[in-house]
Amino acid sequence: MASENRRERSGFARSRLDQPRETRRRLLRRPSYDPEVFGSFAESFARFMGTARFLGYMTAFVLIWLLWNAVVPPSWKFDAYPYIFLTLILSLQASYAAPLILLAQNRQEDRDRVVTEQDRQANTRAHADMEFLAREMASLRMAIGEVATRDYVRSELRSLLNELEDRGHLPPEASEDSGDEGHPDRR
Repeated sequence: MASENRRERSGFARSRLDQPRETRRRLLRRPSYDPEVFGSFAESFARFMGTARFLGYMTAFVLIWLLWNAVVPPSWKFDAYPYIFLTLILSLQASYAAPLILLAQNRQEDRDRVVTEQDRQANTRAHADMEFLAREMASLRMAIGEVATRDYVRSELRSLLNELEDRGHLPPEASEDSGDEGHPDRR
């Protein structure tokens, strides 16, 4: 304990790995930006670069550049024949375009990953629902197989009634006046 206090007082305190370091004050503040805004800018830039309008603008720019430096008097030319300055500008444009396009692709990949995960979860739920419904249908079929239908009960009652008439336990007019025809469910 005493050795730890000495280290802390002398400025050689060992930093703990389970606690964040103290932030130091910087002379210049690090610029901050919203990653969403920058990402949406990168996507719109990449989308624009993939259009025919961009290709038309770029072709017009290069043609004007080449024609200007080929046709105008030598004192007005700013980029002679090997067109080094044009090459530099096109390289600069490509060096900025490539990371922006990659950023846009990464954002699209992240969105696709989220959509794929949501689809997988929806498919899992739908599969579970289908299995549940299949089990319910099977149980209903089994239950219906055990239930007597109206026609079956009616035929059994008629056969019992005929059997009672044959044995003589029931007068014949009682079977004719049973009221089956009068009730709508007994027809």
